[in-house]
Amino acid sequence: MNSQESDEALYARWIGGDLRAFDALYARWERPLFGFVRAFVRDQAEAEDVLHEAFMSILRERRKDIRSFRSWIYEVTRHLCLNRARSKKRAARALEEVKSFALSGGEASERHDASSVENEIDARRRAIALERAVSRLPEMFAEVYRLRASGMSYDEVAEILGVPVGTVKSRVHEMVLRLKEEVSR
Repeated sequence: MNSQESDEALYARWIGGDLRAFDALYARWERPLFGFVRAFVRDQAEAEDVLHEAFMSILRERRKDIRSFRSWIYEVTRHLCLNRARSKKRAARALEEVKSFALSGGEASERHDASSVENEIDARRRAIALERAVSRLPEMFAEVYRLRASGMSYDEVAEILGVPVGTVKSRVHEMVLRLKEEVSR
């Protein structure tokens, strides 16, 4: 098996019966997809469940008309995340977890190196502020944020969301403006 083989070629081999090709796809996409899922689902065990559901969906579906395996697997995973979030009101719970983290872990108890501790605290506060700002975005902007933060190109985001590239660019622009406003409050 060629380590540089495209996702689409591996997928075609898997559909043809080569189970090692699916193993290679799983190994290639497990970590990036898990990071993507964790942006939606804050609980590690639940994120692992969603990740495995995504791969099970791929196993069951066996589509032959995919243009981009990457876009397709992210689209499947995104839908699973959205379904899970809707059914369990995950957004409110995630916000509570961020608040809990800020209260319990936001301050350092020892001050061996004051400047590095202050930098760490400042970085945590900025990250928490960004998380809160993203959680307050309308879902269409939050989705764009999560997909772009996962390394997706504008074209891939457009394909996953089923909208034109111009719409994605417009949403990114609006999202950035809203995040700047939220974080500066």
